Amino acid sequence: MARRTGPDTAPKPKKQRFKRTRQLKQVYDMTVRVDPVTRWWMLLALAVPFVLAIGLGFAFGTSSVGFWIYWAVIGLGLGVLAAMIVLARRAERAAYMNLEGQKGATGAALSSIRRGWNVEQEPVAIDPRSQDMVFRAVGRAGVVLVGDGPPQRVRKLLEAERRKVARVLPNVTVHTFTVGNGGGADEVPLRKVASKVQRLKPVLTKQEVSAVIKRLRALGGIRPPVPQGIDPLRARPDRRAMRGR
Repeated sequence: MARRTGPDTAPKPKKQRFKRTRQLKQVYDMTVRVDPVTRWWMLLALAVPFVLAIGLGFAFGTSSVGFWIYWAVIGLGLGVLAAMIVLARRAERAAYMNLEGQKGATGAALSSIRRGWNVEQEPVAIDPRSQDMVFRAVGRAGVVLVGDGPPQRVRKLLEAERRKVARVLPNVTVHTFTVGNGGGADEVPLRKVASKVQRLKPVLTKQEVSAVIKRLRALGGIRPPVPQGIDPLRARPDRRAMRGR
């Protein structure tokens, strides 16, 4: 059956450009709201290449109008490109600033790693009282455990998970970090978690990584505790199990 073509199925570049412009504006608004200095950095990035291009025009000392327009267009294009690079960097920083202090922010930071690592979307360990968490990633550098919570408090949970992994994988390197800005040896700022993990030295092959992932999955997930205040004697019975007796 022939594929239908016509004005309804034709691409609409104007709408696509409008959508991209709207997304860019949303990114800019979010970034400036969190980091107001961004607008000045973008203005500086836009102005510097333009001024340099005009300066080159003066250096060549020509009176041709076309020559001046040529250099002005080049300077403006490079300025726009530089401003977009600044916006991308500041937007990433603003996103991490929004995440700081929120539960599960470490998992979101690890999930930004694009390839080469298997990142668990859910925490592999959690303290039901403090809600501190441990997130795990597996790659050619070994196993990485990152604590989500106050560094001094989450270290105990992190160490317990490290011993658990070491019992199952005694010959695999296990890296442990905590998220924080205190400057400790094992503390990493949230915005640098992904880059810290990606810079670790590879020690495993791809086949070994697959075997490690399978072994860790055999450990199972988190078993949630019984919530406080619930009387086990008043718990709802499993009627399907009762009928099967």
